[in-house]
Amino acid sequence: MIRIPFSGALVLMSVIQFSYGAGVADRLPPLQTVAKVDLNRYVGTWYEIASFPQRFQKGCVASVATYSLREDGKISVLNQCRDKTLDGKLRTAKGIAWVVDKNTDAKLKVRFFWPFSGDYWIIDLGPEYEYAVVGHPKRTYLWILSRKPHMDQAAYDGILQRLKAQGYDLSRLQKTIQP
Repeated sequence: MIRIPFSGALVLMSVIQFSYGAGVADRLPPLQTVAKVDLNRYVGTWYEIASFPQRFQKGCVASVATYSLREDGKISVLNQCRDKTLDGKLRTAKGIAWVVDKNTDAKLKVRFFWPFSGDYWIIDLGPEYEYAVVGHPKRTYLWILSRKPHMDQAAYDGILQRLKAQGYDLSRLQKTIQP
């Protein structure tokens, strides 16, 4: 069995994107992002609450993403998780993100390995930036993020309703173990 390191995230996301081709997502209405993102409020630490399982995250628990603004206007990305258990080895991946839709700042590209990059669309966002949902235009991946390691059930249920309305297959969604 070949183990793919956590840092191979974007390579695999790109392969997944292209391998789906025409499918269910192509028959759905275009994925909607939030109307506007204030990147100064968005940066910081986010805990993964749930996601669509991805090969590059296999075995990850306690997944956390930290974003910080750079002087050049791009965003530094640091993804971290523990391997298999909360006490497991720390796995990290460093990347860079940049805005591709300057009108909303809700559509970004993320790159962990040059020249590969993937879409990072902010499709739901709490009014106080207490949660965020990140998706892909073909709905091939999905992350529900929170500023805290655990999310209020009512907020989570509301997110699920909005994701269902956007055409996401929620049977693929798995909760992430957090401390």
